[in-house]
Amino acid sequence: MFSAALVAAGVSLVSGPAVAAGPVAPAAGHGVAATTGGNPGKGGSLPGGKTFSSPADRTVVTPLAGSASGSGGTARAQGAQGAQGTQGGKAAQAAAYLAIDLEATATTAHSVDLTTRISSEAAGLDITIAWGDGTTDKVTASSTGYDRRNTQHKYATVGSYAITVTVNDTTHGAQAVNRLDFVTSGSEYTAHAPTRLLDTRAGLGAAQAKVAGRGSVVLKVAGAANIPAGATEVVLNVTATNAAGAGHVVVQPDKDGFETGSNLNYAAGQTVANQVIVPVGKDGSVHLINGGWDSVDLLADVTGYFTASVASGYTTLNPVRAVDTREGIGTAKGQVPGYGSFGLDVAGRGGVPKGVTAVALNLTATNPRAAGHLTAYPSGQAAPSTSSLNFSAGQTVANSVIVPVGPDGKITIRNGSWDRADVVADVVGYYSTDSRAALVCLGGPYRVIDTRIDSWGRKAGPVPARTMLPERFDADTTNSDIDGWVLNTTVTNTTGSGFLSVTADPNTWPDYVKGTAVTPQRPVSSSVNWTAGATVPNLVQTSGGKGGMIDFWNQGWTDIDLIVDLIAWYQTS
Repeated sequence: MFSAALVAAGVSLVSGPAVAAGPVAPAAGHGVAATTGGNPGKGGSLPGGKTFSSPADRTVVTPLAGSASGSGGTARAQGAQGAQGTQGGKAAQAAAYLAIDLEATATTAHSVDLTTRISSEAAGLDITIAWGDGTTDKVTASSTGYDRRNTQHKYATVGSYAITVTVNDTTHGAQAVNRLDFVTSGSEYTAHAPTRLLDTRAGLGAAQAKVAGRGSVVLKVAGAANIPAGATEVVLNVTATNAAGAGHVVVQPDKDGFETGSNLNYAAGQTVANQVIVPVGKDGSVHLINGGWDSVDLLADVTGYFTASVASGYTTLNPVRAVDTREGIGTAKGQVPGYGSFGLDVAGRGGVPKGVTAVALNLTATNPRAAGHLTAYPSGQAAPSTSSLNFSAGQTVANSVIVPVGPDGKITIRNGSWDRADVVADVVGYYSTDSRAALVCLGGPYRVIDTRIDSWGRKAGPVPARTMLPERFDADTTNSDIDGWVLNTTVTNTTGSGFLSVTADPNTWPDYVKGTAVTPQRPVSSSVNWTAGATVPNLVQTSGGKGGMIDFWNQGWTDIDLIVDLIAWYQTS
């Protein structure tokens, strides 16, 4: 159902029908990376999925058991003729040409597309593919010298698998075997108690110094704080503080390509946090790159990690309001006192079943009397020296968080300010051993929407006040196997206050094309909150619904520009 030109899930990203008039130049000084990008669904491209190979020279050729071609000896394909030269005749000559070249691509979270190329003399071939999970596919073919075939297979669980292809040349009495080690693109989540890994102010995880403009920090994560060496992605809450000027931060597995997106935007003197889900590099590290021209301190707290092994999958939910201290939802009505905390029942409520390992929230602080921070952590534990979001007096600010759930099904939310603040939290999904969707992560942020510049199918222009921008993220489908999308959303060029809601669209793309789409119901949840003149980012985990479409609602009374970077998705197949 997906385009082969795109990433493992084949995401089809096509601009929605909304068209805004008038080119809008990128705002200077906001530190939002502007790129022409390209809409993959309209001719652009994304990085390819994981590819694994085992070349033909790794083929092991032996006489076929019970054949008349002789016995004894094994040989690699390139050396087969010399090794079997004592057999003589056509069988030895045929064995010299018998070889298997294997290439596998991780097409979805659980699936593999195996390309098998068999070189041989003209012969009858019995081909067996052992997928490494106890299942096999068999086919009989007649080859004139070269046989190429693609075979797809879906694994029940994510993990590492040894794929073995055996070819029996029944005409000449030879057998060839080659093996390929394959790892699924999908990975599953393991909760981790909130732990600080990086603080450039204190020399934790890096040198005790601000990160220079256009500079970077290499943070070792695999092997740190009991994060295993096999971690494929890590969940970090990244904070920028003490910034000398405006800029942005990109977090990715290597140091290249950071002009194509952003994870976090900051202004001079601002302390701002954003959650990041990022692949771990081959050396077990991630790179935090300062895209601004001035220095900044960076902090990073880990709250979980993913591995290509069975752990906890993800289930997305339509946003459910779990806490609102202004209304007495989820806890007592009234602002949380300075340095006060409260427990929140999450398991067994609002669509979250009991026994979950972690919950995904959009956490918001509003009406704070003084500057401070909120920290969300598992119940039954002491408050960690980490933060989930930072706020200044009077500010309304949100941040996406993934919080491990305590054994009693609760989490704790603490006000780290010395004065009172209101807290709002929307549950957007959960992780459990019964959930099937596995994470497929890109190598770094990939820009899919930037209303400040022309893009595929849409002229530059802001999202008008009190309207929504529908975007297609999946191919034409009414049964998407993408359970959730991970997006970094940034609002900029704001002239008033407001908030952004990101929700699944109930329509399909053909509904919009045919003009039969129904107007979606206006949501009440918030994903990003802003004030006039602010540039505000937040990670968003959202469903795309059955049709793979997402709506971006400008709930403010003035126009805004919107930047969206694709980070990852959760896939059930």
